[in-house]
Amino acid sequence: MAKRILVLGAGLSATSLINYLLDHAVEYDWQVTVGDIEVENARVKVNGHECGHAISFNVEDENDVIHNITDSDVVISFLPARFHMIVAEACIKLKKNMVSASYVTPEMSALDEAAKEAGIILLNELGVDPGIDHMSAMRIIDKIKDEGGKLNGFWSSTGGLVAPEYDNNPWNYKFTWNPRNVIIAGQGTSKFIRNGMYKYIPYHELFRRVIKVSILDFGDFEIYPNRDSLKYRTTYGLQSIPTMYRGTIRRPGFCESWNVFVQLGATDDTFTLENSENMTYREFINTFLLYEENIAVETKLAKYMGIEENSEIMDKLRWLGIFEDRKIGLVKATPAQIIQQLLEEKWALDPEDKDMIVMRHFFEYTDKNKVEKQLCSTLVTYGDDQVNTAMAKTVGTPVAIATKLLLTGKIKLKGVHIPIKKELYEPILNELEDYGIKFIEEEISL
Repeated sequence: MAKRILVLGAGLSATSLINYLLDHAVEYDWQVTVGDIEVENARVKVNGHECGHAISFNVEDENDVIHNITDSDVVISFLPARFHMIVAEACIKLKKNMVSASYVTPEMSALDEAAKEAGIILLNELGVDPGIDHMSAMRIIDKIKDEGGKLNGFWSSTGGLVAPEYDNNPWNYKFTWNPRNVIIAGQGTSKFIRNGMYKYIPYHELFRRVIKVSILDFGDFEIYPNRDSLKYRTTYGLQSIPTMYRGTIRRPGFCESWNVFVQLGATDDTFTLENSENMTYREFINTFLLYEENIAVETKLAKYMGIEENSEIMDKLRWLGIFEDRKIGLVKATPAQIIQQLLEEKWALDPEDKDMIVMRHFFEYTDKNKVEKQLCSTLVTYGDDQVNTAMAKTVGTPVAIATKLLLTGKIKLKGVHIPIKKELYEPILNELEDYGIKFIEEEISL
């Protein structure tokens, strides 16, 4: 009897997932139903495949949720993160396995016992970050431990970037995933540990505190810290490790320029501006600066930031158009929404562009012979086109592989899980290599 897979959400990141499932549907006797609030999105993804079916799906309609999950053997949620709990609770009620690429929230974690009692798995964090980062890190961590070594330091960073051949703007950056997440990235306090010393970096200092690295033959990059690196000590079984740092990768110069918006307050999403629809971008920037008549906005901004008016930072800002007398047109907009609208125009991928995922793990450890070593594990993956992007491939493919493992009985776990166990990460990483998602490892003895 055919196994029935329900995919909820047919956005950009679902492309590789759905293609994988349909490509293997005949071989494994799968029926793949793709549901989206906009049924046309689902139809495009299914593309007339004999084993595929597109439906209109509204996660906020309880009858819709219950009916479609009842008729499925496994549910894959690629919906916005706020809807995963609705799906998870229905899967527990109906005793159906669920897979997603999203973070395990405290609410999701609290479903562990209920999922075990229902005899199902709620398998999360199977994308690129979180996902491939967990799996690739744990493969090396477990290997070092199994060989009698001791971890002393672990740095892990990921970036979604434009491929070098298509890097043609002064920011060396284009949107390759959710723009809103880029705008509000880092808000809050970032936490990590370095040589046993806890470090807490407030948002207003975050983009000044970067690490500079070179990665393979791809040149120079900079890394700013993620919000909470400390929790990953427990996740990875490294509670006593003296150094743990997770970060986001950008090209050099990005962070010091982005810091201008942070210092102004232009990434704030907590309040709206009066008359924002009639305001120009130039007026928008001026709202954050001192009231000084007959002084140019550029001059005031440069003075506020302590930079030269003819600096590279100011050139990047001019290129974005933030000093233009062009109406914003957004009603009751937050500063973050205004910046996002402008950047979606300026940082959009051109039709022929390809994106790139860069992931870098750096380990310091002592082997069983007390020899100090360093190991660098790096992934660089390109997108094929605007649909089959590197982001879509690295988010969707591991979710699809995990789904196959579930349906073929290779995964026996129950409860709430992320892929840090060998029975999960080993087969997924091995198959990802068939899709060009492969790490290069370089080891140094000190």
